[in-house]
Formats: sequence, structure tokens, C-alpha cells
Amino acid sequence: MHQDQTIHSLGRVQWLGYIALCLIWGSTWLVIRFVVREVPPFLGASIRFFLAAGILLIPVLFRKDRWPKHDYQWNAILVLGFTMIAIPYALVFWAEQYIKSSLTAVLFSANPLVVALLTPIMMRRKVPRQAVFAMVVALGGILTLLYTDLAISGKTLAGGVAVLTSMCISAWSVVFAKKRLHDLDTVFATGMQMLIGAIGLLWATWALESHASVNWTQQAIGALFFLAIVGSAFAFAVYYWLLKSMQPYQLSTINLLVPAVAVLEGALIGNEGVTLTMLVATMVVLGSVGVTLRADSNEDPVTLPLREGDR
Repeated sequence: MHQDQTIHSLGRVQWLGYIALCLIWGSTWLVIRFVVREVPPFLGASIRFFLAAGILLIPVLFRKDRWPKHDYQWNAILVLGFTMIAIPYALVFWAEQYIKSSLTAVLFSANPLVVALLTPIMMRRKVPRQAVFAMVVALGGILTLLYTDLAISGKTLAGGVAVLTSMCISAWSVVFAKKRLHDLDTVFATGMQMLIGAIGLLWATWALESHASVNWTQQAIGALFFLAIVGSAFAFAVYYWLLKSMQPYQLSTINLLVPAVAVLEGALIGNEGVTLTMLVATMVVLGSVGVTLRADSNEDPVTLPLREGDR
């Protein structure tokens, strides 16, 4: 089992992985919007993760030494297949039919705060007060954005609520994965989660989208392959690899940097209008990432006492 590191002790390769995830996942919000313009959201998400699961699992499927050895590990993979993949991405794909990709990314950037609040409860681990306070400030920017930019129509508001729900479920899943997947092969565990999530999404497609039309344009196909290969197979493998050596609240700060990429790409490529409120909210959440990453987990932590059985 790997020992957790402070953000200051991360190696060059780990920093490159962190930066790569910021750039990749900053781009996926806009790419998802390209997909849902032509393909029903649950179907698009299902295809994304079936492709990604195949890419990850084919090389390791017949290597028994990489398979989980205990029932609790299989149970964790099953739970994460739904809470990390199926439910959050079903909500995000559905929401992006009605709200901008840049707004989706900014709303999702509250994820680190929720992770920081869940970490003491679920793991009995330290979260620096400075980091929590910085993310509370970021949440204030998110709530301001929610109030001003989502008060347009019922579907727009529903899309925003769907993204926030997805964000909370994903935050819980990050902490859960930190507890349960630290001793599993990263590639196999990631691929199995995506396969389980894809099956769940395919069921949603059958139940809810059986009469929806599909328009297989070159843009939609290209976007799905990007999401599957780069945004899923590669990115999630790197994410779980980093999670073995970083605290969940530290790694989740990726979601504080993602909005800057998403807002810029939405304006330059997706022809999405960017309001002054959105720019201010983005700067607020970006400003908190430096404070959060520099916070020393050994000083003035928010923590709870260990219970018997947590030791």
C-alpha cells in the first residue's frame, strides 16, 4: 500500500498527470455537449464507457493475478460502477442538453468542498481548516452563479440541479474509492467500473430512450471516441493512480481548475456566451485552488476521533 504524500512531495510525473487531467477533463464538458446534440444522453454515455472498458480490460482480462481476491473488493467495484460512472454521468449527459458546458464545469467545481467535508466523516482523516475555508469561499461563487444563470427556465434549473447531484455522488465515490481500492490493480478496477456503469447506462437507454432519434454525424462519432479513449480510459486510470498517493481532497482540486479550461473552450470553440458572473465565479473557484493545495494537513486540521474498527 502506498503512503499518502503531501502536495509538496509529488514527483514530476505525478504533477504531469495532475495537469493532464485538468486539461483533459476541462475539454470533456464541451465534447459531451457535442455528443448530446446528436445522440440521446444515456446512449452516448453508455457507448463512451463500453469503449473505454474494452480498451482497459482486454490487455488484463486474462491475467488472474490482477483480479480482486476478496468479496469486499468486488463489492467496492460494483458500488463504484454505479456511483462513480453510471449515475453521475447519466445526470451530466442529460443536463448538458439544457445548460452550457462551461456552466456545467463551474457547478461541478464544488466537488472538492464536498470531498473535504466527507473525508473526516468517512475516513477519520485530517482536512486542513485553511483548505476547507478556501473551498467554502469557492462554494459562495458557485451559489451566486446558480442563482443568476440558472433562473432562466425550468429545464435549465433542472439541469443545474442534476449537475450538483452528480457532483455530490462523485465526491462520495472519491472518498469511498480511497478507502476500498488502494490495494487493487488500477487498470483492472477502472475498466470493471466502466463496464458495470456502461451496462447500467444501457439499461437506462432501453427504458427511457427507446424512441429517441440518433444522428451519427462525424462530429458525434469523433467526440465519443475522444471521450472513451482520452477522457475515460486514459484519464480515469491516471486519476486512480494519483489517488493512491494523494489525499482525496487534494486530488479533487482538479475540479477547481477545470472550469477555466471549460469556460475558455466554450467561448472559443463552442460559441457559448460567457457572462461576467460566470467569469467572476470562475476566478473565485480558481483562487481557492492554490490555498487548498498549499494547506498543510498537519496544521489545524478538521478531523474526527477514530472509532473502534477504523484503526
